[in-house]
Amino acid sequence: MTRSTVSVWRLGAGVVGLAFVLTAAGALVGGASDAPAAPAAAGAGAAVGQGTSAAVGPLQAHLKAQPKDAGAWASLGAAYVEEARISGDPALYPKAEQALARSLRLRPDGNAEALSGRAALAAARHDFPAALRDADGALAVNRYSERGLAVRIDALVELGRYDDALKAAGLADDRRPGIPVFTRFAYVRELRGEVAEAQRVLELARDSASTRGDIAYTATALGQLAWSQGRYDEALRHCTEALKADPGNLEAREYRARVTAAKGDLPSAVEEFEKIVEQSPLPGRLVALGELYEATGKTALARQQYAVVSTWTGLARAGGMNVDLDTALAAADHGDRAEALRAARAEWQRRRTVHTEDALAWALYRAGKPREALAHARQATATGYRNAVFLYHRGAIERAVGDTAAARGSLSRALALNPHFSPLGAREARRMLDGLEGS
Repeated sequence: MTRSTVSVWRLGAGVVGLAFVLTAAGALVGGASDAPAAPAAAGAGAAVGQGTSAAVGPLQAHLKAQPKDAGAWASLGAAYVEEARISGDPALYPKAEQALARSLRLRPDGNAEALSGRAALAAARHDFPAALRDADGALAVNRYSERGLAVRIDALVELGRYDDALKAAGLADDRRPGIPVFTRFAYVRELRGEVAEAQRVLELARDSASTRGDIAYTATALGQLAWSQGRYDEALRHCTEALKADPGNLEAREYRARVTAAKGDLPSAVEEFEKIVEQSPLPGRLVALGELYEATGKTALARQQYAVVSTWTGLARAGGMNVDLDTALAAADHGDRAEALRAARAEWQRRRTVHTEDALAWALYRAGKPREALAHARQATATGYRNAVFLYHRGAIERAVGDTAAARGSLSRALALNPHFSPLGAREARRMLDGLEGS
């Protein structure tokens, strides 16, 4: 993208903000574990600079010859962060931290590259206050830092400061319009329930993409959005387009597998997820595979997958990552419910987002505290975010407190929005709804 690219801020009626996922500057938002339908977020997460991990070897070789190159150390740190995103290996985060610290020792002043890289690392570790501080530091040095602008938006989103994120989006769009801006705008709009606007901006981003990586990234984002709204054929078309541009794109393969499961071919979905988790064993993917195993009667294999989540979270903690949200989401349904509640409460105290509200609501419900859960379930859906998992959770909680009319409405909306949002959750939502008929 060049400065001649049309700004999303000026694209037309109703466009006043920006987006969430990067494809050209090296930051990630810890997203994949945030929720089943979150962008790879919050994620479900996202990196600027497709193929950044391929730079690790050449950068290491360069630094052996030029060990005082502060810029190369900053680039190596960012590359490690991106490699961790792709592989799901949190052991790479200390390496990133060391490389970025080396860069800052060599050039302590005016080092926007290292500060923005450190911001991306903090976001990857789910330390969003630190990510915001370092992004602001990078922008104080270089107001046009693409990574700094992008991570600043991500941090504000992940802190639940959605209005501030829109303002940050406007600033970023004015300074560095392009695909990282377009995709972030789309996610902020999606969180506010403005799905049509989110889709429109993602389509503009895809149409303006010129590299294979950007084409794959934007097409995958469209596929993920279509999947979340239950438009499975459309999601499959977008994922196919993404994989044509980048056959190894794990996010596109993941959502293609989810569509495959939604269409009833669970064995093929299992086979694809098995291949995906071999390359990137992130918690959300491990849980998805475990639930597919359960849905196909392979309970022993399912338990193994859920156990791997605990192993991953242990490794992630050792890498300096905050994994309370990952723990809460996985353990509430497939682990220690007391631990799920502890983790959910801790994360909710740190940041108030729709994802942390939903996680706490569900952990409370699973711990037998539906009345306390209800306020959080309502808060999770208060922005208008159209998420079938959130609606299912709210409906189950409303049912537990005896509000059958509200429960019927929430469960019906969940299944109407995305009828196969989860092989186990959708089945349970139907069972609950059937039990409420006539009551």
